[in-house]
Amino acid sequence: MRYDLHVPESRSLKAKRAAVRPIVDGIRHRFHLSVAEIDHQDQWQRTAIAVAVVAADHRHLTEVLDTVDRFVRGRPDIEVLEVTTSYLEE
Repeated sequence: MRYDLHVPESRSLKAKRAAVRPIVDGIRHRFHLSVAEIDHQDQWQRTAIAVAVVAADHRHLTEVLDTVDRFVRGRPDIEVLEVTTSYLEE
């Protein structure tokens, strides 16, 4: 899952990272998922993060992604611009 985010209150890269770090760390530690900032590292008010999930069945995968989505959208200091979900199946 890829999130394109807007950080409207950010006036520097340091401020942007201060807003993005709790999201990335929260997903990593709370949900035990792989997550990284993947784009717009040099822009003050934009970022993109990607979350990777491996699950045994589709129902569990959907539950995890929905929970992560609520967590990201629940942040008051960011605006979700776009969410893209890709699936790899064996």
